[in-house]
Amino acid sequence: MTAVARILSTARIAIAALLTLTLLEVLWAIALAPLPGARWLAVKALPLAILLPGVARGRRRPRQWLALLLPFYFAVAIVRALTEPGRQAMVAAMAAALAVLCFVAVLAWFRAERHALADGPSAHD
Repeated sequence: MTAVARILSTARIAIAALLTLTLLEVLWAIALAPLPGARWLAVKALPLAILLPGVARGRRRPRQWLALLLPFYFAVAIVRALTEPGRQAMVAAMAAALAVLCFVAVLAWFRAERHALADGPSAHD
């Protein structure tokens, strides 16, 4: 696999995981498994939604911020997956899995870019 193909594949996975996690966070708080009287928790998807356009454009700074934020989303999701019953736990487990997938994909994207830069211009042909 060429360096450019590796960058594109990791970018697609990261963007898809981020979009899915953002939508899941909103749906989780509003419809799928809302806490009683706490539909306002959908606001926690706002940082992900703000970063989404920059990540989709391949900008480095939004991806760096995303890599810093994703462990917090994972932590919240894993705590809720382990402490809540039924559907709430299942939705939380899905959010935790998406946070991990997105984090790994973002790190792989950074690594693929670093390797492409180290290989020089011949890797982009």
